[in-house]
Amino acid sequence: MERNSMIGVSGAFSRVLSEFRGGVCGEFMALLARRVPWRYWGRYWRFGAVVNAGLLFLALASPAPAAELPRLVLLGDSLVAGYGLPEAEAFPAVLERALAEAGRLATVINAGVSGDTTAGGKARLAWMLADRPDAAVVELGANDGLRGIDPAETRANLDTILTQLSVAGVPALLAGMYAPPNLGREYGAEFDAIYPDLARVHGAALYPFFLEGVAMEAGLNQADGIHPNAQGVERIVAAILPYVLALLDEADSAGADSAGADSAGAD
Repeated sequence: MERNSMIGVSGAFSRVLSEFRGGVCGEFMALLARRVPWRYWGRYWRFGAVVNAGLLFLALASPAPAAELPRLVLLGDSLVAGYGLPEAEAFPAVLERALAEAGRLATVINAGVSGDTTAGGKARLAWMLADRPDAAVVELGANDGLRGIDPAETRANLDTILTQLSVAGVPALLAGMYAPPNLGREYGAEFDAIYPDLARVHGAALYPFFLEGVAMEAGLNQADGIHPNAQGVERIVAAILPYVLALLDEADSAGADSAGADSAGAD
């Protein structure tokens, strides 16, 4: 009699356990009370307690969801895109690794297009902002200079880009460029003044010359003498890194201020 009863209880318990696997622990205890005869219930309550404790342990031991990394977009031309280099040796990948080594994890988005001008960057800006970046590095203008585009047009395009970034609440680092010397002193003076002027007007951070320490250095450039090689990219990243770290700090502050304003509005 006892054996038959226990077999029945075991079958009932198996059904309860099956239902438990698809539910929560509290439901299990309720099912246990309903399905197992009371005279045998004491034999199994310890099991429910153990399950409860186990699930609690798993909940406490499970890591919290990782915070989303800040998104840093690089709006630029071939110097950003990585012309002539493997992806792992291009500026975005090297910068992302350098940030990680500095203890500043970030998702670096390569929005560089080889041959792009400031007009092309302006045309792509809405697409770039759809990616919801937290900060942006703007590296454009080299191709404007190589093509002899009117500096007033270059200025107007960069002005629009910085304005739209500001409206979107995206802090920007403007990477400067110098005009090719063969275009004459007057052109060079007008072109070179664009970057510090716009940085001042928009309150944007300025990295004066993107190719600082690399331009005209044969050992740091590819055969064309224009695009950095892997060693040149490493040099650029090492020099610009403090500016990018400061930009990400600014993005953090802007995000905190925005969150505080939203919280105040909700109250």
